[in-house]
Formats: sequence, structure tokens, C-alpha cells
Amino acid sequence: MLLDANNIYYRELNKNIRALVAAGEKNFEIINVRGQRYIGDALDGDINILVRGVPGQDMAAFMRGPRIRVEGNAQDGVGNTMDDGLVVVNGMAGDVVGYAMRGGKILIKGDVGYRVGIHMKAYKEKFPVLVIGGKAGDFLGEYMAGGAIILLGMFSGKPSAPITGRSMGTGMHGGVIYVRGGVPVEQLGPNLKTEPTDEADMELIKANCAQFCEEFGVDLQTVLAEPFQRVKPFSHRPYGNLYVAA
Repeated sequence: MLLDANNIYYRELNKNIRALVAAGEKNFEIINVRGQRYIGDALDGDINILVRGVPGQDMAAFMRGPRIRVEGNAQDGVGNTMDDGLVVVNGMAGDVVGYAMRGGKILIKGDVGYRVGIHMKAYKEKFPVLVIGGKAGDFLGEYMAGGAIILLGMFSGKPSAPITGRSMGTGMHGGVIYVRGGVPVEQLGPNLKTEPTDEADMELIKANCAQFCEEFGVDLQTVLAEPFQRVKPFSHRPYGNLYVAA
């Protein structure tokens, strides 16, 4: 189903998509997208959406199962509280990508903004994964509680910038961040440590990087040519000593 978003208000566009899904349509191509918000929000099931343009905020929020591919950049809040499915952005993305994400996978070819992966969590079989091909802004993985972030730093428009901004993983108490090539110590938040990856880590990294490479036409061996570092908290209660027992 081809939809033209040119001069279409976001509410009308999303209403049309929902009506078509309710009627049984499962495959969409949306052209001329220019900042329309909430595309794919809370959709459930086997649905494929190809977006041509720049989707607005909170694309794929609360999504449970569909696949969305963006041929272009994406604004803030991609995958907000996403429960399942796949989001592929063949470009850059803004702030708070994967906010409170609790399942599924997000693959970003280029750079991302601030506070990406904040409050990511995992529960039982749910294990969210976020792969970033470029670099990240400040507070990557802030308050992270579960899942995995893989930061490659390879496909960036900021060659002179560090691979991640300040205070990486501040308040992190679960999950793991993998960084290709390592992290400058001064970029780490408090109560975090870096260590070499082990065999289990590399299995997870290889599987997700293989999917990243397939989606974006990248050579997997080139991605894996550099070692990865694992970033984890010292404790699952990083600020426990700030609280006084009753």
C-alpha cells in the first residue's frame, strides 16, 4: 500500500494507517514524510512499513512486532517504550532513541543524539538491543536496567568527536554497553567499569552486527576487526550508599 504523506497532517496519516491495518493491510510504503509524528505507534503484529523521508518524534512508540525501515534520518524518541519488533534507520537519529525500550531491536546506521537507551530494561524473554553505527551524545545508557547497546562509532559525521559524549551510563544498574575500540575513561559515568568481552559477549555482538551489516550493506569482518569493550556497573544499586535505612 503506497501512501503519500505530502502535506498530510500527522493525525490524518496515522488514522489512515490504522484503518488500513484494521482492514487487513500489512505492507506500507510511505513517501514524502516530513516530520509527521507517531508513525507505527502501538501497532501490533506482522506489519512492514517503509518510510521515505524524515519521520517525526516517537516513531514506533509502544510498538509490538512490526518492522519499520526508514530511508533517511529520524527525529527524537524512536522506539519509545517499544515492546517488540524491528526499527531500521538508514541515517541518523535524534535524542532518547529507545527510551524505556523493553523488547525488540533498533538499528541506526549513523550518529544518535543525547540520552539514547535511557531506562532500557529486560524481563524474562524480553531483551532489547540497540545497535548504533555512528557515535552517541551525552548520557548514553543513562539509568539503563537491561538489554544491550552496541556502539560502533564507524559511520559518523563527527570524525573528531569521541565515540560517546559525557557521563555515559550514569545511574546504570543493569544491562550492558559494548563499545567498538573502547571508551575514554573521562566519558564514563560514575560507578562504571570497562572490561574485555568474553565468548558469550562476542556471540551477542556478532549476531547483532551481522544483522546490522545485512541491513546496511556493510562488511561484517570490517566491523569485527577492532576489539570491543564491555561497560557494566560495579553494582545493581549504584546509588545505594546515598540512602539511609529506616
